[in-house]
Amino acid sequence: MVPALLTDLYELTMVDAYLAEGLHEEAAFSLFVRRLPAHRNYLLACGLEQALTYLETLRFSPGELAWLESLGRFSRRLLDWLEHFHFTGDVHAVPEGTPVFGQEPLLEVVAPLPEAQLVETYLINQVHLQTLAASKAARVVEAARDRPVVDFGVRRMHGEDAGLKVARAAYVAGVSATSNLQAAQRYGIPVSGTLAHSYIQAHDDELAAFRAYVHRFPDTTLLVDTYDTLEGVRKVVALARELGPDFHVQAVRLDSGDLASLSHQSRALLDAAGLQHVRIFASGGLDEDEVARLLSHQAPIDAFGVGTAMGVSEDAPALDMAYKLVEYAGRGRLKLSTGKVLLPGRKQVFREEQDGVARRDVLACHDEVLPGRPLLRRVMHAGLRQEGASPPLTALRAHAREELARLPREMRRLEPARPPYPVDVSPALSASQAQVVARLRERLEAH
Repeated sequence: MVPALLTDLYELTMVDAYLAEGLHEEAAFSLFVRRLPAHRNYLLACGLEQALTYLETLRFSPGELAWLESLGRFSRRLLDWLEHFHFTGDVHAVPEGTPVFGQEPLLEVVAPLPEAQLVETYLINQVHLQTLAASKAARVVEAARDRPVVDFGVRRMHGEDAGLKVARAAYVAGVSATSNLQAAQRYGIPVSGTLAHSYIQAHDDELAAFRAYVHRFPDTTLLVDTYDTLEGVRKVVALARELGPDFHVQAVRLDSGDLASLSHQSRALLDAAGLQHVRIFASGGLDEDEVARLLSHQAPIDAFGVGTAMGVSEDAPALDMAYKLVEYAGRGRLKLSTGKVLLPGRKQVFREEQDGVARRDVLACHDEVLPGRPLLRRVMHAGLRQEGASPPLTALRAHAREELARLPREMRRLEPARPPYPVDVSPALSASQAQVVARLRERLEAH
């Protein structure tokens, strides 16, 4: 269970004030990304499963309530409300693995105002992390051109939770496996790994190290660049001759140096020895741009291990994600802050497609019926998860693959698309925004 105090102080102070004022009518909050990072043509929605689990299970323990009371900041009314809290609202969301664009809701929460406010911090935390990770991983997978990509990043991810959730998101986005045992166990992700340089260094002879490791793990991948990459490959060839039919090594791993040149030379050495079945696995500071560069040089690399750059989304480590009140007591709400335009009211996104390819999205009022495929679905009602809201991870992965294939080719490229994917606002939503702005300005002028 997630600690209920994993939230910001102001969520509780606002709820305390709402309760004091009797502001408890139905509210709608929209969670969205204002604009895409410079090097992203789309984002891949992810993290809904954890968001729903949080909403279902959020409770305040006696110990947490006692600590809150000890701060002397909160009313008895709030503490009593928290003691009996359980989420009773609805959630509408795009399925995990769906490409989304700026201003489009990933999810919307519809609930009594104090409830919908309380859950803001954790929802952003979880959906932000996994959407960020899935979006980066999808680029790496695209660059790899159907070659397997293994997540190697846990040791440099930002803490235990990120190490698990990033591995999950990367798998949804198409990464083939992870080295992270806990993520593999928890989510059913295939696990993969090789060995480290330290194992080779612990032996006085590289060939002896290979021999010992293969004795224990016959179908392993051997790391060949501890001392001299091509000499390491030659030792693998020597081991193959020594073992004959008992040689079952699957691959050699290149982890440093000029990977393009070394892969060509390694392939030549292996093929000359009749080891065409031994694959070449590359790792070492890779990201999508380097993977694409290697393959543009026809590097004979069969699979990639990608760690830090993918695990922390190094080039775009944060999204401009927001969770904003868009409706309260049946009326659209917005703010007029410079650079932070907000569209009022609950919404739907319609994706228009031609010959199976997405051509544009239309951001509309939630009750509009427009051409195209509606993306948001109700996944929780009255605090209960709806049937079909939590597909298996393999189904989410298949959904992501299908949805990405529907994007125009230029949107899946690593380079920024010119022009970007079109997201239009429906006339009805534009009119609603104009009405709310006019009403708001009239009230401001009156005061």
